[in-house]
Amino acid sequence: MPEAPAFWWRERGLAGHALSPLAALYGAVAARRMRRPGPRAPIPVICVGDLTVGGAGKTPTALAIADLCRQMGRRPGFITRGYGGGEPGPVLVDASCHSAAEVGDEPLLLARAHPTIAGRDRLAGARLLARLGCDVAIMDDGFQSPSVAKDLALIVVDAARGVGNGLVFPAGPLRAPLAAQLRRAQAVILIGQDGGGAPAVRAAARSGVPVLAARTEPVRRRGFKSKRWLAFAGIARPEKLYDSLRAAGARLEATMDFPDHHTFSEAECQVLLDRAAAQGLALITTEKDMARLAGRDGACARLAAAAQTFPIRIVLEEPRRLVALIEEALTGRGRRA
Repeated sequence: MPEAPAFWWRERGLAGHALSPLAALYGAVAARRMRRPGPRAPIPVICVGDLTVGGAGKTPTALAIADLCRQMGRRPGFITRGYGGGEPGPVLVDASCHSAAEVGDEPLLLARAHPTIAGRDRLAGARLLARLGCDVAIMDDGFQSPSVAKDLALIVVDAARGVGNGLVFPAGPLRAPLAAQLRRAQAVILIGQDGGGAPAVRAAARSGVPVLAARTEPVRRRGFKSKRWLAFAGIARPEKLYDSLRAAGARLEATMDFPDHHTFSEAECQVLLDRAAAQGLALITTEKDMARLAGRDGACARLAAAAQTFPIRIVLEEPRRLVALIEEALTGRGRRA
C-alpha cells in the first residue's frame, strides 16, 4: 500500500483545498454506497472498521472482541478480505501452510486464534463460518462496504492520529464523510491517549455514539532492556512500534520504515541483516511484518529467522460496556430471526 500523503495528517492547506471537489464527489458516492442495505448472513456479524485509510488497530481489536465473545460462551470466527493476498476465496486460512501472498498478512494472525475465512465475498465467508460451527462472525474491516449486513458496527480510532485534516479521500484520509460514517456505527473504540482523535470523539459525542477507551500493551514485557535493537516495520504508522518498544525499556538504536502491507524484497532484507550485523544490533518487528516474511526463502528467510516480534494486544478500559453492546446486538438478532 502506498504511503499516505503527509498533508493528510496536518492542518488543512492548499493541497487539501485543491482536491476538495474530487473529495466531495468521492464522499457522496461513498456515503450513498454505505446506505445500501447488505444481505443478512446466517450468523450475527460484528464489524470492526475504521474511519480513515490506513491502519488504526483493527486487527488486534478484532482479536480482543473475539476473546470477549468466547468468554460470553460464543464460538467466534473471522471474515476478512485479506488485503494483499491473491486468493479470491472464500478460503479457510491455515497459518501453517498459507502465505501472506496467498491470503494477506492479517488473516494469518487472526487464524492463530479462531477460524478465519479470507475472501472478497464477505457474505460467502460468513456462510462458510456458519457451516464450520461458528455462531458469530467478526469482520476485520469492511465497515464502508454493503457486502453484508452488520449486527454491530464498531469504529476503531487511533487517538494519536485521529482523522487527520478531517477531509475525505483524496483531499484527506477519511473513507467517507465523518458524519455519514458515524451514523452507521454503534460505538467508537479510541485506542491510546487522546490527541489527533479529538475531532472524532467530539463528533461521536454529538451523534450520540458511545466512545470506549482502550490501550495497547505488549504481550511480553521482559527481555527488551538487555539488547540494542534495530526495529523495522511496514505498517501504517511505524512509530507505534517504536514508541511501544521504548515504553517497554528497549534500547532502540536504529529504525527502518516501509509502506503499509509492504512485501519485502531480497535486497531490503539483506540490507537489514547487514546493518544489524555491522552495528551489533538485534532485529525486531511486528507480527504482521513477520507474517509477510514467513514462508519466503533466501535473505527473507534469514531475516525471519534472525528477527524477533513485538506482539501487542488491545486492552479495553471498560470491557463491560462493550459486552453490553454485543449482547444487545445478539439479542436483537434473535428477535429479528
